[in-house]
Amino acid sequence: LFWGARAEDINKLTMPRTPIVGGNWKCNLDKAGVTALVTALNGIDCTGCEVVVAPVALHIPTVVGSIKADITVSAQNCNFKGNGAFTGECSADQIVDIGCKWVILGHSERRQYFKEDNDILKTKLEYALSKGLKVIYCIGESLDERNAGKTIEVLKSQVEPIKDLLKPESVVIAYEPIWAIGTGVTATPEQAQETHKDLRAYIKEACGDAVADAVRIQYGGSANAKNAPELSACPDIDGFLVGGASLKPEFGDIVKAIAAAKK
Repeated sequence: LFWGARAEDINKLTMPRTPIVGGNWKCNLDKAGVTALVTALNGIDCTGCEVVVAPVALHIPTVVGSIKADITVSAQNCNFKGNGAFTGECSADQIVDIGCKWVILGHSERRQYFKEDNDILKTKLEYALSKGLKVIYCIGESLDERNAGKTIEVLKSQVEPIKDLLKPESVVIAYEPIWAIGTGVTATPEQAQETHKDLRAYIKEACGDAVADAVRIQYGGSANAKNAPELSACPDIDGFLVGGASLKPEFGDIVKAIAAAKK
């Protein structure tokens, strides 16, 4: 299989997936709150884990200018094309220029409140990647869809349009069951692992072994310091996209939990 391949390329295929924890601050905090949170984050241990935080767009310059080098900064959204007459939007060019390395796309709140569908999200993903941004791409099912046994069907419908863009070095999938976001209800470790495993199996079918083995899949659905250790022990959970808990001191405990589990 690897006849003639370079050793470093083989190593890339066999290396374990580096865990990644993202903090989605959503539409929260004022200037003083951002300063206090960055000070706290600068004190956490990021060893063994990639850490990304996503402030409100207005606060990105403050965070980029004051957060430690171990933590990278993400935008929470971007436009579907470049600069121009797009009132209220930020282009990927501007996001890169201001010092961000990442952008979150497809979050259920964007899908629900701003009517972003799979077509526009594919366009956004193509555009963001073309400008050198890395992307946390969110997918997830509603409670009705889960209860109807349609979870993997829904997830496939969200991933299929972007399967050709699913490059493990640039795209992280965040599985966020909509029924668990901000509700305090969390998928059990068994539920989360089953869904992540099924999703990875679909990616293997759609994109091949190399992509499926390398792509990182985060869990995001009321992840916190209490449930992080059990969830981190699941073999197909590679990290978390954290909402409310990313604004609290426990964020550091979540990072610590996944780093310890994936050593």
